[in-house]
Amino acid sequence: MTTATTDELLTVPEVMARLKLGRSTVYDLIRSRRLTSITVGRARRIPVAAVRDFITYKMGEAA
Repeated sequence: MTTATTDELLTVPEVMARLKLGRSTVYDLIRSRRLTSITVGRARRIPVAAVRDFITYKMGEAA
């Protein structure tokens, strides 16, 4: 088992900044399961890999 670092999980505002999207859009992506996330207590966290996968999927969809 590998040890996760805090750099591997992003907050919603960090995802908003990386994707240049609004808060509602990011939560819609999470709700529709197009962007994978986890809940830690009451905090929502998005793995960096999920953001990369989302970008890769959208680029493939646009091609």
